[in-house]
Amino acid sequence: MAQTEIIPDSSPKAPQAGPSPSLGGALARALRGNVRQYGMLVALALIVLLFQIWTDGILLQPLNITNLIQQNGYILILAIGMMIVIVAGHIDLSVGSLAAFVGAAAAVMMVKHHVPWPAAMLGALAIGALAGAWQGFWIAYLGIPSFIVTLAGMLLFRGGTQILLQGQSVAPFPKGFQNISSGFLPEVGPHTDYHNLTLLLGLAVLGVAILQEVRGRRRTASYGLELLPLGLFLAKLAVVTAAVLVFTLLLASYHGVPIVLLILGALLVGFGYLMRNSIIGRHTYAIGGNEAAAELSGVKSKRVVFLAFTTMGVLAALAGLVFAARLNAGTPQAGINFELEAIAAAFIGGASASGGVGTVLGAIIGGLVLGVLNNGMSLVGIGTDYQQVIKGLVLLAAVGFDVYNKRRAGS
Repeated sequence: MAQTEIIPDSSPKAPQAGPSPSLGGALARALRGNVRQYGMLVALALIVLLFQIWTDGILLQPLNITNLIQQNGYILILAIGMMIVIVAGHIDLSVGSLAAFVGAAAAVMMVKHHVPWPAAMLGALAIGALAGAWQGFWIAYLGIPSFIVTLAGMLLFRGGTQILLQGQSVAPFPKGFQNISSGFLPEVGPHTDYHNLTLLLGLAVLGVAILQEVRGRRRTASYGLELLPLGLFLAKLAVVTAAVLVFTLLLASYHGVPIVLLILGALLVGFGYLMRNSIIGRHTYAIGGNEAAAELSGVKSKRVVFLAFTTMGVLAALAGLVFAARLNAGTPQAGINFELEAIAAAFIGGASASGGVGTVLGAIIGGLVLGVLNNGMSLVGIGTDYQQVIKGLVLLAAVGFDVYNKRRAGS
């Protein structure tokens, strides 16, 4: 009987699909790819949990949450501007003194010259823009290092504050102006145990957040990039939903959303979009990463730096107004060490000391880490001397983490 010869098939075969990656492996890759974004977020959650236990639940009481937002609002505003300046490869040491100077100018306008508070606010923001543009001109177009220019600005604005106020506090302010720091959204609708407008706003924020996550996943899929496994994606949505709902209920059970939180939300969305999606935002990252290469690619680095410092001036002015409204006075000692808090918040939030890296959301997270540390340590009775030591160690650890990641990426 004839035997059939079996000839091996030499035609190319389609690659066999390997085993699907485990959820643990996918999670590890996601964390490695977003270590800056998630690292401090996890640290913030752990710090909150630590002080929530240590203070017997006081930290997350609605009253304390509201105080935490209002006490740190001006630092978070400064941190956003400082993050932009650091991403561009520079630093600004003058923001605390500029905030004090603008607060003093607004106080003089409203109290001594009876300027309506909305007009005084616009005038104060214009002063901040001019001050930032003035410093940006020396840095961008004359090439003087930002450290020197803003150090000079720190001395100039601090002296200007003393001259404007003649060494005395100027108060009080109109109620409408005070509300930008200590006011809340008005109550609407039927009387309930919760602030109705805050509940509606929280649901709207949750809807937008979920929509953005879904759209981001679809966009990633359209580019052919690796997607987070569906189970992890749904878990992420569940965590986001829980966080937004808990935060909303905490605020709604007290007086509702503080006005300063609305200001921070608008800044976060606006500058976050600007830095991620606009040409000027991409150019800012480019010159911070490699200014020479960016200029060879057609980026007008001088204009970008000038705009960065002008923006910082406006945000410093806004922070000065919020702080003055909280104190209900323009004081000569306002703004002391604000620049250090803002710089620390930016670096803790993931900014790189060499420029080119950082996000607006990261600056907010870094500021919240400092704010929760301050608040929590005060609640448990830790003295201000030890608080400074602990915050210094946190800042050193954050910058060291950045250096470690760079070395590991380069190896």
